[in-house]
Amino acid sequence: MFYMIWVFAMLLFIAVPVAYAMLGGVAFALWLDAKPLAVIMQRLYTPTQSFPMLAIPFFIMAGNLMMSGKFGVYLVNIARLLVGRFKGGLGQVSIIGSVMFGGVSGSAVADATALGNALIPVQKKEGYPSGFAAAINSASSTVSVLIPPSIPLILFGLVANVSIIDLFVAGILPGVMLGVGMFVAVWWVARRDNLPRAPLEGGFKAFRSQIFAATPALLMPVFVIFTLRFGVATPTEVSVMAVAYALLVSGLVYRDLTLKDIWKGAVDTAMMTGAVMFIIMASSTIQWLMTSAGVSQSLAIWVADTFSSPWMVILALNIVMLIIGAFLDLPAAILLLGPLFVIIGNSIGLDTVQLGIMMVVNLSVGLYTPPIGTTLFISAAIAKVGIGETVKALVPFYLVALAVLMMVSYLPFLTIY
Repeated sequence: MFYMIWVFAMLLFIAVPVAYAMLGGVAFALWLDAKPLAVIMQRLYTPTQSFPMLAIPFFIMAGNLMMSGKFGVYLVNIARLLVGRFKGGLGQVSIIGSVMFGGVSGSAVADATALGNALIPVQKKEGYPSGFAAAINSASSTVSVLIPPSIPLILFGLVANVSIIDLFVAGILPGVMLGVGMFVAVWWVARRDNLPRAPLEGGFKAFRSQIFAATPALLMPVFVIFTLRFGVATPTEVSVMAVAYALLVSGLVYRDLTLKDIWKGAVDTAMMTGAVMFIIMASSTIQWLMTSAGVSQSLAIWVADTFSSPWMVILALNIVMLIIGAFLDLPAAILLLGPLFVIIGNSIGLDTVQLGIMMVVNLSVGLYTPPIGTTLFISAAIAKVGIGETVKALVPFYLVALAVLMMVSYLPFLTIY
């Protein structure tokens, strides 16, 4: 196991993509143990043959279809009408937009790209420091990993064998808490630096027309939660219905969906799904090797013997995840750590749903933390600003995320219903 981890770390250090680094470590470990090739191929192939996993590409496709046209414009306008009159209104728009986008895209990267391109140039024009504009976008986009449909929550549900429906419902309140906390952080910085307000002209009349236009798209997350919560359909069936709904809304209501958009959405979906599946195959094989060697059980016993109380175990898990999340992308970290942490969580009586929300909140911080932070680099590139300046402006958002993480970790009623 030591050699596998060493090879994996070395490949990551020289910037080899995560999935290839994982497979490199696996290949080295298998070579040392001389495992039969047939067994290796079976371990790589088996994890991909899961019916619930079909929900991932379909939810991604639904989000791509919804984000290809006028929907984003309507959401931004609604957000400006709601919060533009406050100090730092354009920054607040980014947060409100992320909460709304989260129920459609389910992806922090899609959120950061779409909202960043729409808002960061406008924020800079209005006098926002480039680093702060990038910081708002990179941090607020992570709210979408908690608002259903959430791809990371689906992945955790699959690896931990826990209800995806329960995870979706449990993620709503922490997602809102994270959004509210970031809202306050932006307001505080805007008040300190005297940033401008950004109301959208037109008043109630404009709000009424924009909300009417955006309603069909805004109903999508409501549709997802309702059908799942009341047992109308499984997550996979709902994801297929979400694609059909996105096609109908974009094609018949907004009338801005072209064959080119559908093709681009399908290609983007295939690429993102392929990347996720590749990581699933590699991480599943690593878990198999660790289980075969007795590492998982030994680690759980060591944790139980080393730490005197459950709250210390939870703190240790959070520290490990904060470190790992800075070097691994969110899906890879969930797939790699999820099964192992479930065993440890069960040993101290930690509810698996609570653990799942705790993991997603924790690892989402890594999305805007150097050296790998995906939304950090996307936002800094859009704002044309250095990473160091952006990280400096991110300090209030780190504090908010850590506060929400502590509440989710130690207050079970926030995630268990």
